[in-house]
Amino acid sequence: MAKKKKSFADALNLQIANEFAASQSYVAMAVYYDSETLPRLAAFFYRQALEEREHAMMMAQFLLDTGDEVDIPGVKAPEAGFTDAADPVRRALAQEEQVSDDIFALVKLARDLGDFRAEQFMQWFVKEQVEEVALMGDLLKAIERAGDNLLLVEEYISREGLGEEGADPTAPPAAGGG
Repeated sequence: MAKKKKSFADALNLQIANEFAASQSYVAMAVYYDSETLPRLAAFFYRQALEEREHAMMMAQFLLDTGDEVDIPGVKAPEAGFTDAADPVRRALAQEEQVSDDIFALVKLARDLGDFRAEQFMQWFVKEQVEEVALMGDLLKAIERAGDNLLLVEEYISREGLGEEGADPTAPPAAGGG
């Protein structure tokens, strides 16, 4: 019996699930920071949650544009128990590193399948992941340096405008984006 070749659409639908799960994870982190009266950290992670949702919707639009089936999955509840103020950022960095690996695997699959549309589509996500891993790494360093004085992190986020870069005109269109 011949092994069925994995389609790019199937793999991208799995990534849509990962993006929605990442969005929920960031909401849990934002709520934690809100509960700790750290409004800038909370706002940063609320924005990150919206960004991950937008990534899922970009992937859905690509599948719609290419005539493939879109599977909008349910996601399991995110872990929300954090040990200290740095724990959510450590988890966020690990999450972004995993997403990077997932994105790179999608690029490789597209290339292996000779799917030039999919490979070109994924290039924006490669660039995005470089930025996301660097951003979370920088934020983790800032939190670790601040120690118990998290108001320094709040000031850092405000001063640097973390997560407030605005819309990227090179981003793929998102489903429902108008």
